[in-house]
This record gives sequence, structure tokens and C-alpha cells, in this order.
Amino acid sequence: MKFLTILFLLFYTFSFGQNGFEISNPKKTVIPFKLINNLVFIPVNINGVDLTFLLDSGVSETILFSLEDKEVNFNEVEKIKFSGLGESLDIEGLKSENNIINIGKDYKDYQHTVFIILDERINFSSHVGIPINGIIGYHFFKNHRIEINFTSKKITIYNEEKIFNNRQKRFTEFPITIEGNKPYMMVDVEMADKKANSKLLVDLGNSDAVWLFPKLIENFEYNRPNIDDYLGRGFNGDVFGKRSRIRGLSLGDFTFDQPLAAMPDEYSIQHLRLVPNRKGSIGNEILKRFTVIFDYPHQKLLLKKNKNYNDPFLFNNSGLDVQQTGMTWQKDLVTIETKKSANFPGNTETQEQRERFQYNFSLKPTFTVAGCRKDSPCYIAGIRKNDQLISINKKPVGNMTMQKINNYFKEEDGTKIQLEVERNEQVLNFIITLVDPIPYQK
Repeated sequence: MKFLTILFLLFYTFSFGQNGFEISNPKKTVIPFKLINNLVFIPVNINGVDLTFLLDSGVSETILFSLEDKEVNFNEVEKIKFSGLGESLDIEGLKSENNIINIGKDYKDYQHTVFIILDERINFSSHVGIPINGIIGYHFFKNHRIEINFTSKKITIYNEEKIFNNRQKRFTEFPITIEGNKPYMMVDVEMADKKANSKLLVDLGNSDAVWLFPKLIENFEYNRPNIDDYLGRGFNGDVFGKRSRIRGLSLGDFTFDQPLAAMPDEYSIQHLRLVPNRKGSIGNEILKRFTVIFDYPHQKLLLKKNKNYNDPFLFNNSGLDVQQTGMTWQKDLVTIETKKSANFPGNTETQEQRERFQYNFSLKPTFTVAGCRKDSPCYIAGIRKNDQLISINKKPVGNMTMQKINNYFKEEDGTKIQLEVERNEQVLNFIITLVDPIPYQK
């Protein structure tokens, strides 16, 4: 599966005031998070109801698009329209003001505005593997220094100057600008042989290393080899474009060789309202290699290397895009050992006879092929869209997470993977050989 790139952007034609989050703890507060497919998911409580949101510095407002089976009472609701990344122009939604949001024990906003998307297609839970209810962005960051530790999977929000000053000494500081409620920084992008200092959105909601907008870059040429690919989903539909590798990317003295780059086509960005001179985005495939501190009040980004810094930039070499399509009851054979019978004359029961077997039924996820890139290993092997995965390398996928499934497809070139699928009530077996379709070439 290609890691779903979440690049939701909210635009609106009105303005309003919002006090924002406050910390009740005088020093700092810590919030645990889940890291799935390079994306950060945090617990968010809205008006007393526990939900899960994507933390995304690339959005201006707090957006809710799914409640699953939960019910939230929203305050002061009115109809509005959204526009954003994708091929269509507008979708309808609601704006709700003066809601109470709690994140963790000590981080609260008592007058929070939530935008509600009514289109049920705007939901990426199936590509993540857990229920996702919405996205929270600028207002999470705007009042405090926010540290994201990708190795411990904890967010620290600082409320005391002395504690933060002691912490920041080990970090490298970069200037950022906050424009349209989003952070931007200058990054050296080296396509082939020349570095270009480029203005990029710092986008926590983007699971790729870097996005570049070819139409906005003078004399842009696609590196070869490249592939046409599905890049993700925005408010207004699927986003398509090309993927390849660039020669390098540098943030000051931090340098990365041959990172993967996604380049959305012109139709996907035609309605996107861009800040002046923006050339693309830097995403979590880069940011996860650091402990990151967002300091919106002072317009700074602070970075410190972590253990992921030298990880290779891996691609899904299978061509498969897998999504979770539901849950199903499955049976597992369970052995129950009974107590040994007492020894007495005439007892001929053997140990094997004393063991009891029964089926244990449990609810497990089902995974389906959402797409198979043309001419990729999965396509050549014969796997097609809507095939239901049964096993990978003879291991049932019902016991796997989406993250584990994705990891199988990012092994090195030449790795063989055995896939068992169900198609039209028929079980089929395939062997695919992984091949990187976009190795960097000078």
C-alpha cells in the first residue's frame, strides 16, 4: 500500500476569534500518540466524547468527518462550503462554535470552532487501520511550544520558560513563517545537479518525504525513472501525479540523499490557494527522523536527530494499495488441557484423549486491494482491485495491522512475497517479486 498522503487544506471566506488552548499544568503536559504510516494520531475529547484525530500542521482549522457510532452535541451550527486539494471545487459542511475540547489531562480549549464535513467519502480510516474522526491543526500549535518525539511517541507542551530553555539547548533552530495559519521554511532541494532554496510547507499531515509542484518551479524536469501514481486524497477527490527520487534535500547541515518525491498533477492543485513562492511540502518521512519542536509564537522550528535519522527512504515495491474494509468473525482452533485423571484400575484414558479442542471466534480486520499500479509486480502477477487478502507468506492478515502489511511491501529488490487472495469466492495464490520502480539515476 502506498502510504496515504493526507494533505487536507481548509479555506474559508470569513474570519473569527478563537482564544485557543490553555495548559492547566504550570510546567508542561505530555500527550501520548499513535504513529501509523508516518502520521501522528492523538486522542481528542469534544464535548465529552472521546475521538481520534490526525495532528496536521498543514490545516488551518479543526475538521471532523466521521463519528463512527458515536454521538456529539455540537454548539452554534451553521452551513458553509469548503474547497481544497482535489479535482472538484466545493463541498458542503457545517461550522460549529464554542465547543469544549480536551486533549490529555491538561490541554483544553473552552471555545473551539469545529468544521464538520458531511461527505462520507472524506474518511481515510480504511487506509490507516484504526477509526479516525477528524484533523486538528493550527489551533493546537498556535499558543505554545510543542515538542513531538517520534521515538517515544509522546508530545510535550511547554508552559514554563526555564524548562523549555534547558530543553532547547540540544536542538538546531530554524526560522519559519506562519502564513495562512500554516508553517513554512526554506529548504535546499537538489533535483539532479543544482540546489534550489525552496519555500516548503512543514506538513505533519503528509506521510511522504517531500512534495513538489512542477508548475510552480521554473524549468522543472522530472527525474527518471518516474511513475504515474495515486498520491492521496484531498477534500475534493483523489490526488494523482508522479513519483521519483531527487538527488538530495538539506535543512541546514542536515542532508538526505535520494529521498522520494511526489509531484501532484496540475489538475489536483488547480483550486489550491497557495502562499507566495511556495514550491511544495516537506512531510513526515523527513520529520520523523528528528525530535521536532514547533514554536509558532516565536516562528521557529527546532530539530534534533533521533535514531531514525539514517534510515533508508523505502518505497512500496509491490504496487499494491491495500485498505481495511471492515471486520469479520473468524475462528481459531484452541487447545484446552484438562486436568489429569486420577490413576485407578480400569482407567485407560490417554493424555491425547484428555486434551479438548474448541473453536474460539474473534473479530478480526479484513483487508482488500484498493488498487494495483499498472505494470507493477502485483499487476504482472495477476492481482487486481477488490481482491480480498487472506494471507501474506502463509500468515493470516487478520492477525496483522495495516502497518505490518505495508512493511512487507517495502523490503529490498528481489524479495519474493506469497499472497493468498479471494476473488469471486475463489481462493487464488500469487507470488510477487519486489522491484523498486524509481531507483535514483544520475
